[in-house]
Amino acid sequence: MSKPVYGKNAVQSRNAAKISGPVWALVVGFILFLFWTPFQVGLFNGQLVDFEKPIYVSALLGALMLLVWVGLDFKKFKLDEQRDLVAVFAVFLPITYALSLFVAVSHYMAMNMFFIQSMYAAVFIIALYLLKQKQVNVVIENAVLTIAYLIVGFGLLNWLGSGKLAGSLVGWFSNTVRNGKYLDAVMTDSNGLRLTSIFQYANTYAAFLMAFLFVAVFALVRSRKWYGTMTHGFMLVPIIVSLLLTLSRGGLVLLPVVFILLLLFLKPAQQILWIIHLGIAGLISLVITNQVTNLGIELNTAFSSSAALKGWGYLLGASVVVAGLGWVIQRFAAPWLQEKLGSWASRKWTGLWLPLGSVVLVGLIAFLLIGTSAKSILPGNIETRLENINFKQHSVLERFTFYKDAVKVVKDYPILGAGGGGWSALYEHYQNNPYTSRQVHNFFLQFLIEVGILGFIVFMGFILYIFYKYIRGYVRRDKDEFNNGFFFLIITLSILIHSLLDFNMSYAFMGILVFLGLAGMAAVMDSKPLRRNWNKAGLRLGYLAVITLGSLFLLFLSVTYISSSNAAVSAKRLMGVSQSYEEIKASLTKALKNRPTHPESVVYLSLMDQQVYNQTQDEQYLNESYSLVTRALKDEPYNKNLLNQLVAYYNLKGQKDLALAVYRDNADKFNWDIEWYSALISNSFALGQEAYNQKDSAKEQEYFKTGLAAYDHVVAGVEHLKTLPPEQLQGRPFSVTPVIALNAGKMQYMSGQIEAAAETLKLGLGQDYTDLNNREIARWYLAALKKNGGQDQAVYDQLIAAEPTEAAQIDEIVATQF
Repeated sequence: MSKPVYGKNAVQSRNAAKISGPVWALVVGFILFLFWTPFQVGLFNGQLVDFEKPIYVSALLGALMLLVWVGLDFKKFKLDEQRDLVAVFAVFLPITYALSLFVAVSHYMAMNMFFIQSMYAAVFIIALYLLKQKQVNVVIENAVLTIAYLIVGFGLLNWLGSGKLAGSLVGWFSNTVRNGKYLDAVMTDSNGLRLTSIFQYANTYAAFLMAFLFVAVFALVRSRKWYGTMTHGFMLVPIIVSLLLTLSRGGLVLLPVVFILLLLFLKPAQQILWIIHLGIAGLISLVITNQVTNLGIELNTAFSSSAALKGWGYLLGASVVVAGLGWVIQRFAAPWLQEKLGSWASRKWTGLWLPLGSVVLVGLIAFLLIGTSAKSILPGNIETRLENINFKQHSVLERFTFYKDAVKVVKDYPILGAGGGGWSALYEHYQNNPYTSRQVHNFFLQFLIEVGILGFIVFMGFILYIFYKYIRGYVRRDKDEFNNGFFFLIITLSILIHSLLDFNMSYAFMGILVFLGLAGMAAVMDSKPLRRNWNKAGLRLGYLAVITLGSLFLLFLSVTYISSSNAAVSAKRLMGVSQSYEEIKASLTKALKNRPTHPESVVYLSLMDQQVYNQTQDEQYLNESYSLVTRALKDEPYNKNLLNQLVAYYNLKGQKDLALAVYRDNADKFNWDIEWYSALISNSFALGQEAYNQKDSAKEQEYFKTGLAAYDHVVAGVEHLKTLPPEQLQGRPFSVTPVIALNAGKMQYMSGQIEAAAETLKLGLGQDYTDLNNREIARWYLAALKKNGGQDQAVYDQLIAAEPTEAAQIDEIVATQF
């Protein structure tokens, strides 16, 4: 066995070195940062003003901590081993996002991602150098575990009806508490009640729980103190029950995948212990899940102290049993297993037998829970979710569609990408069918879209190098030297694998955990010395100068963005309670001072200006509205709300031809938005009819051509949707609506396409002929038939019965020469 870089001598020297007070202060600040971030909806990058401020604050805190680190390590910092180069390389991650700003399809969303990536780089660099010190490493590990356990407890408090208590615990520092409760910690969708805890999204909470389930088992097996063993064993049941309450199929499918991968890193004795602990905790969790599920549903409908106590009784009782059994196993069985199987660890391939056996075991359990009556032990909602796990299920088919559409984006934005938030801005242009998803549901594809091949190579090179060097060192050394590193590997691997199927990394807190994990792995990876040239003063000071200037820039930028965000939030709040134009405008003006193209603020102020113009007819308000919107559209050309404001401006100016041009020129950006196409067709008909009345045949045909081309697009889309697999839902409504049928049918009729007009108008027929729109559709439909010598007697009789004068109006249309 080769002598490790981080051998016993290195460990002893690190332990001997006294850690200074300022370093401990930085550690405390870092831990408080980790505690604050999850309760801001996990720092979700929601691309709306409601979510943005915590992101800017986290970037500011990251910059401050990085400046503190530079001050502490300024004299000691060296570039003398490969690990230090990884810290240098981390700086290139935000740089790739900075480069993509030049080609970004949404400046606002791209800037948000720049803040997030800069914060990730800061977290990685700080954590890398802190975790190299064993004492600090242990403290941060314990802090991360404590935070994770608190999040699990927080979620269960909400599930068992104590939302007010949970809200009071975090309301003093979280902006997500409303009326005393943390928003949507438990939420209902088509699948029933689901536990989401801090994330407001069950699947990401499942990814978090999966990571810390394995971390808890690892900590349990590693612990040498009885209270450590009991604590980690106690938390297994709450974590597993919470995982089941998320109703996340992705979590249940990927959990065994990650479990088997992690087993490959363990010695045979440790593998057996992991399987035993998880098996016991899993079985006991299944026993109580039905009761806890039903009680949670009851308590979230109407609170009852007796039901809450019963629910906690099940949870705490089961947790105590598992904790006790865990202690017995670690106290008596673990030493015996280590003694009996210790010699196996040195034999080649022995570590593969249990993982391979686990594959068979997982398959058997899956068969029992999905294909047999054993599934009846599960609550009905969980049983239904398990039954629906297959490759022809809607969510699976839809994800494949996302991925195919994402590749289309990459082809058009290959080198630098489309900037942060590129998918969110562009997906309606590239989507195969009218789904609604501002996330790709695959972190790696989304990253590729945002920074292109160049940025993707940088990122993948960064994480793969760390994984390679970590694993290379792991397999060549005594495993006990890597307990701390394995803790961080579990977190990083679990979250990244789950992120293949979901948008966990859109929650920056999950990203923080990943980059913290990468730093923990890099701190103990196989790291060889560098050539002396790397450690020249110029390079070292240059790197620290870049870090310092970058941190100061990020600090300044964060402060300005926080100020702007505060003003935007204030304006949004005022719009709900105030009628004062001046008061609301003052906040919006402040919001736009440093971010003149902030989409929401521009839309709010433009809308108010247009409303005031309607009341006063003062052109200055309309001019301000136009100036705001056109400037914002230069940075946000795919923002539908801004485009609608531009349409509203042209309509107020009476420039309906320019309003139509906005709909026509931007139609391909929203290929499956039926409202956009309905407006395009309606405006085309209105302007065409106006041109007809003015005897302008050329204009009439031009407008009708535009409208009928849009109608053909709708018809083609409807036909395409018929080719979707029957198990896949189409998404938003997309069909030939009565309004579309009426306007397109009229244009076809007036263009001499009588037979086509009849077919189109028939698509819009309704049953209620007291409705004026239905009568108009039927009138033109019957006129088109009569023009060609046909008749639909049933429709005619119903129409005349509702309104006898319709017969004359039909004849009038037939007699008119268009």
